Amino acid sequence: MLDELGFSPSCSVADAVTRPPGGPLETALACAAHGWPVLPLAPRRKTPAANCARCQGSGHSPTTCKCIAVGRWCHGFHAATADAKLIRRWWRSQPQFGVGVACGAAGLLVLDIDAHETPLPQRERLLPGIMIGEHVRLDGLRHGFHSLALLAALRQEEDPARDRGTLRVRTPSGGMHVWYKTQAGQNWMCSTGSSPRRALAWQVDVRAQGGYIVAPNTVTASGRYEVLPGSRFPAPLPGWLDTELTRTGHQPTPVPRQSIGHTTPFRARQAVIAAGAGRDTASRILAAALATVADCRTTPEGASFTEKLNRAAFTTGGLVAAGHLAQHVAETVLLEAAEHARPGQQRRCTSVVRAGLAAGMRRPLVLKDDRP
Repeated sequence: MLDELGFSPSCSVADAVTRPPGGPLETALACAAHGWPVLPLAPRRKTPAANCARCQGSGHSPTTCKCIAVGRWCHGFHAATADAKLIRRWWRSQPQFGVGVACGAAGLLVLDIDAHETPLPQRERLLPGIMIGEHVRLDGLRHGFHSLALLAALRQEEDPARDRGTLRVRTPSGGMHVWYKTQAGQNWMCSTGSSPRRALAWQVDVRAQGGYIVAPNTVTASGRYEVLPGSRFPAPLPGWLDTELTRTGHQPTPVPRQSIGHTTPFRARQAVIAAGAGRDTASRILAAALATVADCRTTPEGASFTEKLNRAAFTTGGLVAAGHLAQHVAETVLLEAAEHARPGQQRRCTSVVRAGLAAGMRRPLVLKDDRP
């Protein structure tokens, strides 16, 4: 019981882990006491603990996995739980497990600010949807702390990285996790700061529905996730961030009932319309390629999704090379179809799409409509 460990739901996670005996089990129980489902992380890593032998490479869906039903930790955040008895069983079997929190199920949205000094992207990718004119000098802008501070300054709001009114955690790499509570029933979507489709700011990831975050005080091979001075609890998501997240597409939208193959999203349909509204060979090829990807939504695993996405990107690249579609439009609609089928996998999908497009653009598709 919680009183055996010397803390209650009114005690913060940060406070709980400072009391003896401390450690990952107490952190996991403290999170669960706040209603935050937890999952085991591989010892000294920030990735979920490995699946059992049965689930590794089996391709079955987490929703039908018998391991989760009997209380195993397979499939990462899909198995997250707030059941104290199960949590004790997991961490006693492997005391060195780290602790992850399933953000969506916990009603949390966490800004994951990176501090990697990498080359700046194009100006329109720094703050998606906000054009930064050429007259603005960007010499001092080097990482996610700067891009988020710029967004806050433009909105005349407090920089979340300096918000002492909410739980903030310094990461071993020098980044920061800024924790917020979301309103009941509000399901924000995850994103990565490098995504060409949905992003809040460059090098600022959003952890929400379908994602997890490393719990405070977890120790990895790189170091400890340290709670920073200020509040020990997540504050409600500020209204201005709610507005920005809505503007940048972090709210799920209803699946269109009438679309290509009945599952492909809106912009994909618009791309087909631009290519000829299905009346010519190019638009029919594009529609079929996008539908093949989007249709994977009905099969969460084991649908050869990566192979189908790569093939669709290669085919679409051929259409681009032949002049039937602009490259930026092709990338956008492919990523939208991929996000529709596999939400929250932007980084992986972007890599597959760009590689497939590049390969396809070396081999233009010559269609019968193109011939004299």
